[in-house]
Amino acid sequence: METRAVTHPEELLDERGLSRLKWRCRRGLLENDIFIERFFRRFESGLTVKQSQGLSALMELSDNDLLDLHLARKTLAQVDAGLDRDDVREVLGMLRETL
Repeated sequence: METRAVTHPEELLDERGLSRLKWRCRRGLLENDIFIERFFRRFESGLTVKQSQGLSALMELSDNDLLDLHLARKTLAQVDAGLDRDDVREVLGMLRETL
């Protein structure tokens, strides 16, 4: 039986976690893929566990909702009130920095 070490939210994401996150972030809408690719180019070496959780939560959205958030056409509360939390807001801000 494998035991997993508990990670602190501010710890950097390890290589395996980063690989999984990149796989999870593949999208069907080209515009989203471009934003996400830019995000990883800029931030991947310093991504924390907390940020990866926020990004994973955003990846649960439809492509259209995600694009609306990227472009600030909608707020997190308008798309999904449950996503209006610190980790998601932080990552959304980082995604918008890459525009």
